Amino acid sequence: MSFWRVLLAILFPPLSVIGKGCGSFLIVLLLTFCGWVPGVIAALIILNNPN
Repeated sequence: MSFWRVLLAILFPPLSVIGKGCGSFLIVLLLTFCGWVPGVIAALIILNNPN
């Protein structure tokens, strides 16, 4: 996980996981609409997943 992806996950979580697939993007987008912190946490978890 690169520094730029982490920074992007903190600033705009859905954009950081766009390369992981449509499902991940939609989940993080929905969580970001519910609150910024859940979106950031979900984005960081998805980015840490090696698959």
